[in-house]
Amino acid sequence: MTLRPAPVNHGIVFRRSDLPDALPIPARYDNVVCTRLSTVIARADAPDIRVATIEHLMAALHANGIDNALIDIDGPETPVLDGSAAEFDFLIQCAGKTEQDVARVVIEVLRTVRVEDDNGAFAELRPARAGFALAMSIDFTAGAIGHQRHAMPFTLDRFRQEVGYCRTFVERKEIETLQKMGLARGGSLHNAIVVEGDTVLNPCGLRHPKEFVRHKLMDAVGDLYLAGHTLKAGFMGHKSGHGLNNRLLRSLFSSGENWRLAGQTARNRSEIHAAA
Repeated sequence: MTLRPAPVNHGIVFRRSDLPDALPIPARYDNVVCTRLSTVIARADAPDIRVATIEHLMAALHANGIDNALIDIDGPETPVLDGSAAEFDFLIQCAGKTEQDVARVVIEVLRTVRVEDDNGAFAELRPARAGFALAMSIDFTAGAIGHQRHAMPFTLDRFRQEVGYCRTFVERKEIETLQKMGLARGGSLHNAIVVEGDTVLNPCGLRHPKEFVRHKLMDAVGDLYLAGHTLKAGFMGHKSGHGLNNRLLRSLFSSGENWRLAGQTARNRSEIHAAA
């Protein structure tokens, strides 16, 4: 996978380099075609040409304020790396970013939008006076995970300090399902937390006692960047995953009364400076 610079108003776009005739796939909520265990995008006119598990990379791009990038990838799933966003963040830092001479656009949420599942899970966006803040809670039957919550304002420093390094996790019984779907082919205890009941199976243990909920919050940072711009809003999720996060964006954009575009400081729209 290669991250390349892109011009103003290009957005974040994926391109399957292993399929020469494949058209680029913009990373947008309305191109999400599957949310089972990861966020998967495809064009409506080519639904079988997909890119899966984009949420960790999208989270790193979001945190670094990258508005424009072309991502060439030679397969159907982004590299898992260590199972977090930290290595993507590191590569973006190494490449650097360039400010583009256009005011940055944000999506301002004007009224509360909420979606729910029958199991009590929900995701919600609320109006905010400034910036973007997130709160997440989870409740798993597996004793090793249990009930956790975390909240933070969305800044690059807080992202790196609190959520960017938190790895994806899976219950041992789900691994076979993932691999039958063609996902997690490079998965191991080196790039995911594996839980069985009350036990974390990774010999190195956890990076943080609340790594599970912090990873879910990081996933939300990536999923919500498929709005096409960063948000001026407050996000709250309970047991929210990729599916609810995507439904939330679809609900947000279902009415022009829910949102508006607002400009930020000029010369604050970023692209990748060099291929990483």
